Amino acid sequence: MTDTFKAVKISEHVHWVGAIDWSITDFHGYSTDRGTTYNAYLLIADEPILIDTVKAPFKGELLSRIASVINPQDISYIISNHSEMDHSGCLAELIELVKPKKVFASVNGKKALNGHFQLGEKITAVKDGESIGLGSAKLTFMETRMLHWPDSMFTYFANDSLLFSQDAFGMHLATSERFADQLDEGVLEYEATKYYANILMPYSPLVSKLLEKVGGLNIDIKTIAPDHGPIWRKRLDRIMELYSKWAEQKPTMKAVVAYDTMWQSTAIMAQAIGEGLCAGGAEVKLMSLSSRHRSDVATELLDAGALLVGSPTINNQIFPTVADLLFYLKGLKPKNLIGGAFGSYGWSGEAVKQIVEVLGEMKVEQVGEGIRVKYVPDRDALEQCYSLGVLTSEKLKEVCNQG
Repeated sequence: MTDTFKAVKISEHVHWVGAIDWSITDFHGYSTDRGTTYNAYLLIADEPILIDTVKAPFKGELLSRIASVINPQDISYIISNHSEMDHSGCLAELIELVKPKKVFASVNGKKALNGHFQLGEKITAVKDGESIGLGSAKLTFMETRMLHWPDSMFTYFANDSLLFSQDAFGMHLATSERFADQLDEGVLEYEATKYYANILMPYSPLVSKLLEKVGGLNIDIKTIAPDHGPIWRKRLDRIMELYSKWAEQKPTMKAVVAYDTMWQSTAIMAQAIGEGLCAGGAEVKLMSLSSRHRSDVATELLDAGALLVGSPTINNQIFPTVADLLFYLKGLKPKNLIGGAFGSYGWSGEAVKQIVEVLGEMKVEQVGEGIRVKYVPDRDALEQCYSLGVLTSEKLKEVCNQG
């Protein structure tokens, strides 16, 4: 432990004591080109409380930041809002070091932490809605199951009107600034969108219920402190509005065309489809998987209404990058999409049929049966592609008007 790292005060009684991971570029298969933070918080009351820990390699940074405020061994309690290893990785070591009076987690959190670390009765389970006083600190716990693990919970610190929101309202973004209002709004909104699309999209119905639940609690929230990314102390309504919009997954006049190509035939088809979509009035995102990551496609898809997927056939299969994207998106469970399949082939041509099947499993309402072109698309084939784009735009207008 060194004195290099310092805590940052974020409210009257709370300091940020987390870690900044500048170098991570992949998190569970989604690209984190801007790094991330593992946020932990030190609540200074008459009995100090640590909210979450950090990924194991960053234990020294956490302890150094705590030590800039108090002796780590003065911590009386630890609260684990989420047992995933980027927030609990050094929990067992910290328990041995500081020997807190109690460690609190949700009922499922206790099970998960024992699965990770075999801590037994060192963990005290708290119930949904339970309020406790730890010295002068007044805390309320709220289960947020499957947002995004079964153990997840919020902790509300009434003294400072502060919500510790674990993985909700966060983003993967490494910065020297600690507050959202200190950052460029475009970067902030993009990274928040990307985080929701790649982490929380499958649980959108639960997000809607959670927002209703929080709204019905009649509590004053002045600060939201997530486990990743910057802290919200201004315009909290903005991130709440975005979550509400994203959870609805209401279709828009935006179409994502994702594809890969071997000898440019499928790429030429994608461009023709894109032109047809534009002519029909759609906003188009043409995304070549040779240069765009699967998580970037998921991000663009969050507020889209259409998904068109193209692939050449290789060894009787979908091209690897396209197959990777489809099964990644299938797990994210995007809703309310229309779309279609297209692709080129040399002699067997199974890829388009396979894409159609996966889109069907994803419950994407498909426009047409898919376009297959042998070798290089001729004029007639490109007209078919253009027409598919126009037809998809027209269908998208109908869907959007119904909404």
